[in-house]
Amino acid sequence: MARYLKGIYMDNREKAKKVLDILEKEFPSVTTALNFSNPLELLIATILSAQATDKLVNKVTDTLFRKYRGAEDYAGASPEELEKAIGSVNFYRNKAKSLRGCCKKIMEDFGGRVPDTLEDLVTLPGVGRKTANIVLGNAFGKPALAVDTHVKRVSQRLGLTASDDPDEIEADLTSVIPGKRWTRTTHLFIMHGRTTCVARNPRCPVCKITACCEYFKTVFKK
Repeated sequence: MARYLKGIYMDNREKAKKVLDILEKEFPSVTTALNFSNPLELLIATILSAQATDKLVNKVTDTLFRKYRGAEDYAGASPEELEKAIGSVNFYRNKAKSLRGCCKKIMEDFGGRVPDTLEDLVTLPGVGRKTANIVLGNAFGKPALAVDTHVKRVSQRLGLTASDDPDEIEADLTSVIPGKRWTRTTHLFIMHGRTTCVARNPRCPVCKITACCEYFKTVFKK
């Protein structure tokens, strides 16, 4: 899909590049906010982060990661024990079940090591494409673009996607953004969504990428 921007023809590849170049300057050191030291820790933290703040998850995992060192520790823990360990996180019972099931499968099917492909990761209980892509991009350094609520909102407002489906949004973005920038795109769009392009009352007057934004042109058109 292409757009005319101030008289200049700009397709979504050009738009995405321009947006990312600007956001890179605004947030040069942005990365995942979840604390981890290995793929398993990031996988656990990401599962816990669903509908929970990164700050809370980091507080919980600070203790959790000292007690549970490997997949075998989670797989062997009783439901009650694990629920107690993550009890301050939303939906802790369901998440404890996912952690145990996920780590049990890691032990049984992957020799105790977190798999490093999307196809294998999404076979783990509690792991969808978003979680898998976060792990691939941040723990394994592989090209991966994760679509959360911020990435979805920013992408839609920019006009880089017209879909509400995360998988389709991922496909739209990865078709116009080079693989080497996929993980950075996730970080940059999340930070922009948290600080400027918020869900309610977006801070358009201070936004650096309004020239590329379809939402801004629609809402603030003269």
